[in-house]
Amino acid sequence: MKVIVIDTIHKSLDVKLEAAGFECVNAAQFDERQIHALLNDADGLVLRSRLTIDKAFIDRFSDLKFIGRVGAGLEHIDVLYAKSKGIQIFSSPEGNRQAVAEHALGSLLTLFNRIHLADAEVRNGRWNRKANEGIELQGKTIAIIGFGNTGEAFSRVLSGFQTPILAYDMYRSGFADSAVTEASMKDVFEKADVVSLHLPYNQETHYLVDESWLTFFKKPIYLINTSRGGIVDTAALLNAIAKGQVLGACLDVLEYETENLKMPEFKDFPDAALALAKNEKVVLTPHIAGLTVESYEKLSSILADKIINAFGRA
Repeated sequence: MKVIVIDTIHKSLDVKLEAAGFECVNAAQFDERQIHALLNDADGLVLRSRLTIDKAFIDRFSDLKFIGRVGAGLEHIDVLYAKSKGIQIFSSPEGNRQAVAEHALGSLLTLFNRIHLADAEVRNGRWNRKANEGIELQGKTIAIIGFGNTGEAFSRVLSGFQTPILAYDMYRSGFADSAVTEASMKDVFEKADVVSLHLPYNQETHYLVDESWLTFFKKPIYLINTSRGGIVDTAALLNAIAKGQVLGACLDVLEYETENLKMPEFKDFPDAALALAKNEKVVLTPHIAGLTVESYEKLSSILADKIINAFGRA
């Protein structure tokens, strides 16, 4: 089977596939026209987020047997339409779940301990101790919304902090254990001090975190989003911070990203994004929660295993 690889991907994918008899063609440096030419006689496509795989693309290359996404999010792939054409879709969310979990925790501790602010002050010659007094994570109730790969991994990295953990998942149940309490959204609204989002981006989750949703909480919360930016209404979040409904936020993603995970130039940011960037109660990172040295290899290796398990030796 001939597989076209169009993004910079860890060599473990090529090594495993080729050992199983697949032919891998590295097209990471090719333009879209060249990629399309290669796909005319290909069996599989492996990518990260470089192309949008819409109905027109799928109709043009309907002879593909599979599309492999190195990573978790599939919002740039019309999964249902692809499956209707007999094209299997693979992804590898297991590969970066630990990276995302550790990043979420690191961002939260940064926010709680004002590390981002204190670091900048010390570098500018200011030694402000009392002004940078932090708060402890111990005893805070953490609510995890979405208890899949990254949500469950986040619960594990929290295990040493003596924090009550609530988890809500619309599509999963029976996962409670000694460390995690399976909760309803009513429980979350009543008890949460910190809310961490671990959700796919789709029509159901678009602007889930809006002005109305944030008013349901019985006490002020801290918000973490390492999922997709479109889940959070930025303007509503800023308004909630101004009102004291949200005490702070850790955002690895912003709603202004495209489905290919690109961002507009800073000068072209809307007013809400500029205000977010200036807000000291917000920790921002450029969609890097899942990017580690280790996850780079695991994402590709796990995807290769899934392709081989589905098609055997090519």
